[in-house]
Amino acid sequence: MDSSSSMEKINFRTKILSRHLNFGPENENIKSPYLLSSPCLSYTPPELSEATSVFDVKSMRKLMDGHNLEDRDWLYGLMLQSNLFNPRERGGKTFVLPDYNQSMEQQREMTMKRIGFLLDHGVFQGWLTGKGPEAELRKFALLDVIGIFDHSLAIKIGVHFFLWGGAIQFFGTKRHHDRWLQDTENYIVKGCFAMTELGHGSNVRGIETVTTYDSNTGEFTIKTPCESAQKYWIGGAANHATHTIVFSQLNINGGNQGVHAFIAQIRDENGNTCPNVRIADCGHKIGLNGVDNGRIWFDNLRIPRENLLNSVADVSPDGQYLSAIKDPDQRFAAFLAPLTSGRVTIAVSSVYQSKISLAIAIRYGLTRRAFSVTPNGPETLLLDYPSHQRRLLPLLAKTYAMSFAANHLKMLYVKRSPELIKTIHIVSSAFKATLTWHNMRTLQECREACGGQGMKTENRVGHLKGEYDVQSTFEGDNNVLMQQVSKTLFAEYVTAKKRNKPFKGLGLEHMNQPCPVVPAQLTSSIMRSIGFQNDIFCLRERDLLNRFAAEISQRLSQGESREQAFTVSYQLAEDLGRAYADRAILQTFVEAEATINDLTLKNMLGLLRIMYVLVTLEEDAAFLRYGYLSTNNAAAVRKEVAKLCSELRPNALSLVTSFGIPDAFLSPIAFNWIEANSWSSAQQ
Repeated sequence: MDSSSSMEKINFRTKILSRHLNFGPENENIKSPYLLSSPCLSYTPPELSEATSVFDVKSMRKLMDGHNLEDRDWLYGLMLQSNLFNPRERGGKTFVLPDYNQSMEQQREMTMKRIGFLLDHGVFQGWLTGKGPEAELRKFALLDVIGIFDHSLAIKIGVHFFLWGGAIQFFGTKRHHDRWLQDTENYIVKGCFAMTELGHGSNVRGIETVTTYDSNTGEFTIKTPCESAQKYWIGGAANHATHTIVFSQLNINGGNQGVHAFIAQIRDENGNTCPNVRIADCGHKIGLNGVDNGRIWFDNLRIPRENLLNSVADVSPDGQYLSAIKDPDQRFAAFLAPLTSGRVTIAVSSVYQSKISLAIAIRYGLTRRAFSVTPNGPETLLLDYPSHQRRLLPLLAKTYAMSFAANHLKMLYVKRSPELIKTIHIVSSAFKATLTWHNMRTLQECREACGGQGMKTENRVGHLKGEYDVQSTFEGDNNVLMQQVSKTLFAEYVTAKKRNKPFKGLGLEHMNQPCPVVPAQLTSSIMRSIGFQNDIFCLRERDLLNRFAAEISQRLSQGESREQAFTVSYQLAEDLGRAYADRAILQTFVEAEATINDLTLKNMLGLLRIMYVLVTLEEDAAFLRYGYLSTNNAAAVRKEVAKLCSELRPNALSLVTSFGIPDAFLSPIAFNWIEANSWSSAQQ
C-alpha cells in the first residue's frame, strides 16, 4: 500500500470521527450522512440481482451429475414428502435436515426408520440382485442423493449394501448369492463388515483374529485371541446388525493361509446377541452419530464350513486348503480388489459435500453485505471483495474438476474387468485421497466465509466438517493410499525400463514422449493454453517418478530392504501421488470438455479448467521445490489466478445452481437469511 493511499484512509476516518465528536446541540441542523441511521437491511434474491446465465444451467447439471438425473430428482421429491426427513420452515422455505439435537440413540433409531421408509418405497430395488452397469449407476445415483441429506444414513446403507452385500457378491459364489443377496436387499438380514481391529486398520494383513477348521464337525472356529484383535468401528454392530463378514487369519493344519472372509451371525431374530459373541458400543463420535459403530469379540464362535466366502480359496470337508492362486501376495490382492467400491462411494460423496458447502457460501456471499468502500456508498456484497472471491472461486473450479474425476471413477468401476483391477485400485486410491482432502479444506473455508452463521448447525457447513472428517482415514488412510499409488507407479517404471518397452496404462503413456519444456517466461495466453497445462502436470509427474525411482534404486543398492527404502522415501512418494492424481483429474476434465458441442458451455468449462490448473500450480510447493516454476513465473501464476477470480465472479450463481441440489437440501443462509432469523421465525 503506497503512502498516498494510506493518507487518504487516515483523512477519511479522521473526518468521520471529527463530525461525530462535533455533532452536538449547536450543530443539530447539520445533515450528516455519517450519523443518519441506515435503513434496515433487506434481502434480495441473487436471481434478481445477478446477471442472466451465459450458459445453459440444465446442460451443465447433466454434465456434472453424469447419469440418472430422473432417479435423483424422484428421490429428492420422495424425501420431501415424509416427516421422517425432518422438514422445517425457515424464511418462507422448507428445509430438510436431520435433528442433531437428538441423542445418539435417537439418531440411530431415526436412521433405521428412514431406511425402512426408503425400503418400502422401492429405493433399494435391484441394489444387489440387479445386473449390469445400468443397475449399478442407479444405485450410485440414489446413494448420492441420500448422502446429500445425511451422511449417517448413507454410511449405514453403504455398509449394508456395498460392504456386507458387496463381500457376498464378490468374495462369495452361487451358494452364497442364493442364500443371502435377496434377503439382504429386503433387509431381512442386516449386515455389517468386521475388518478393522483395535490394533490394525490400514494394515489388513496384520489382523489378529484367528479362524481354524475342525474337520470332525465341518465347522470353522473364530477366535479373538487378545484385546487388540477386537473388531473395532464396525458400522451397524452396536445395535442393529444380525450378521457380519469377519476378516480373519485362516489357520489350516497349523499353517497360516492369510486373511480370509467368513459369514457369522451375531444376533438372533429378536435382536439378542448370539452365544460366543460379545458386542460393545464405540460410543459418541464427532460425527456420524446416526451410525451404531460397535466392537466385537468372538469366543470360539463356530460357523458352518459353507460360510467361508470361497471365490478365491476354499477348504474341503476333510480340511484341505484349495486355491488356484498359489502366491499368497497375489491371493491377498485378488481378495481385496473388489473392496474398491468403498473408495469410489467415498470419493463421490466428498465432492457432493463440497458442492453443498460452496452453494451455501456463495449464495450467502451474493446477498450478505459488509462495510462500504466509498464514504456515502452502500455496503459491499461479500463476493464482490476480491479476497472473498479468492477464497471461494478457486475451490469452486477445483470442485468442478473433481466432479468430473468422480464421474470417471464411477464409470471405470461399473465397467470393470479383470484387466482393469490394477487401474481401478490406483485411480480410486488417488482420487479418494485427493477428493476427501479437498472436501475438508472446502468445508473449512466455506464455514469461515459464512462468518458466525457458519457455526449454526441448521446452516450445515460447520456441522459437515465433523460428519466428513472420517473420510480422510476410513477405507484407507489418505497418506497410506498415496504411498500405495507411488509404489505401483514405481513398479510400472521398473517393468518398462527392464523390458525396454513403452509405458502402457495408468495414464503413463506421456512418459514415452519427449520431456516437456516450460517456457522461461509465462504469459497469460501461455498459462491459459491447454498445451501448457498438460505439459506442466506431466513434467511434474514424470520428474517425480524419475526421482522416486532413482532414490529407491539407490537405497536398494546400498543394502536397504524394499520396505525400508519406501518408508524413508515417503516425502517423494507423497509428492508423486499428488502429481499423479492432479494429472489424472485434469485428464478427466479435458475428456469431459471434449463431449460438449455447445460453445457457451465449452467456454465456461475452459475457464474453470484454467483456474483448476493455475490454482494447483500456486498451492503446491512442489512446482517451486523441484524447479518446474521459477519465482517470477510463480508470481505470474498468482496474478493470473486473481484475474480469473474476477472473470468467474459474474457466473458464480449459475455455477452453483448447476449443481442441481434442491433448495430444501441447502440451508436458510443460502436464501432469505433475514426472514429465517426473524422474531416470527423464532416463535415457530
